[in-house]
Amino acid sequence: MGIGNGCRFPFYFFKLEFKMVWFKKKTPLEYIIYSAIILGGILIDQLSKFLVFKFMHLYESIPLIKGFLHITYTTNDGAAFGMMDGARWVFIVVSLIAILVFGAYLYLGHADNWLYAVALGMVISGGIGNMIDRLGLGFYVNPVTGNGEVIDFIDFCGIWNAIFNGADSFVCVGAGLLILALVIDIVKESKEEKAKKAALGKENDSDGK
Repeated sequence: MGIGNGCRFPFYFFKLEFKMVWFKKKTPLEYIIYSAIILGGILIDQLSKFLVFKFMHLYESIPLIKGFLHITYTTNDGAAFGMMDGARWVFIVVSLIAILVFGAYLYLGHADNWLYAVALGMVISGGIGNMIDRLGLGFYVNPVTGNGEVIDFIDFCGIWNAIFNGADSFVCVGAGLLILALVIDIVKESKEEKAKKAALGKENDSDGK
């Protein structure tokens, strides 16, 4: 995967800078790997939801570590972790925009390194996974409203009230990796800039002599 000096994503904290190189030529292998990351995440998410839907009753809870980690079958039509229930179409639109933006950057833009690729792939796969459910293409459809709802089942009942799923996990881990990639980029560029200034200072001192 190509690494270029002309791309940084996104605005830096200490200086307003947004360098983007769009339509970077990618190799077929890069496209295959990007797609494999995304499709793999979607498959894991949908398979886990199918198993919960098939073998559990709604609101049933199976303790894996009693009082700490349970598999609890529930649904929601809001955001990740069951937040803002009822705002189904808002999150469909927001998710679609995010998927298109991140997808365009991943496939057409100039991702700096594989950490960016994995991070963006995870965020995209998580967004698509939950959107499949919201559009009614998943496994659970509310019998009253007729709307598709997201299946949640990962329940850290001992420390957190929110119940979530694989797609939510991919989005959060992907976002964390993206932040890590940005921090690495910032530190790297800061060191390079200091090294250039030091080299320039030595050159000026040499000329002065």
